[in-house]
Amino acid sequence: MTTLTQPLTGDYVLDASHSRIGFVARHAMVTKVRGSFDELAGTAHIDFENPANSHAELTIQVASVNTGNGQRDEHLRNNDFFDAANFPQITFKSTAAEAVDHNTYRLTGDLTIKGITKPVTVDFEYTGTATDPFGNIRIGFEGTTTINRRDWGVAWNAALEAGGVLVSDKVTLEFDISAIKIEQD
Repeated sequence: MTTLTQPLTGDYVLDASHSRIGFVARHAMVTKVRGSFDELAGTAHIDFENPANSHAELTIQVASVNTGNGQRDEHLRNNDFFDAANFPQITFKSTAAEAVDHNTYRLTGDLTIKGITKPVTVDFEYTGTATDPFGNIRIGFEGTTTINRRDWGVAWNAALEAGGVLVSDKVTLEFDISAIKIEQD
C-alpha cells in the first residue's frame, strides 16, 4: 500500500473497468451459477472521520448481464427475470452509512429492480488505498448481501421432477469496488 499525503475523505467515482457487481444463485438445487454486469456507473462521498456523512449511488445497465452463457443471458434479460426492455437499469441509492469496526462499513439503501424499490444493507470491508501510476488516489471495498429475488418481481421458476426448483429464490450479491478520488479544484 502506498503512503498517501492527502486525506481520504472526499468524493469518488466508480472505476467500472476495475470493479465487479455480481450475483450467485443456486441452479437445479445442486450447483451455483455466477454472473455479473459489464456496464455500471457510480459515485460516492466517503467520510472516514464521520461515516454517517457518507453516501453512494450506483446504476447498472441490465442488458449488460453476463454469465458466460449467451442463451442464459438472453433469458435473464427477458420478462421472466429482469425485463431489460422495460426496466433497463438497476439502481441503488444509499440512505444510511455507519462504521461497524475499523475495516467494516455498513451501507443501507434503496435497491430498485424492475421498478420495485426495497431497502438492502451491505457490509463492506475496506480493502485498502493506493496512489496508482497516474497519480489517482484509489480506494477499495468488498461486500456481499443476500436478497430474495421475488421481492423485486424476479419470480420465474420451474419445478424439478425430484422436488425443488430450477433457480433459488435467494441470490447473493457481490460487490468488488475500486473507486477513484475526484480532486477538487
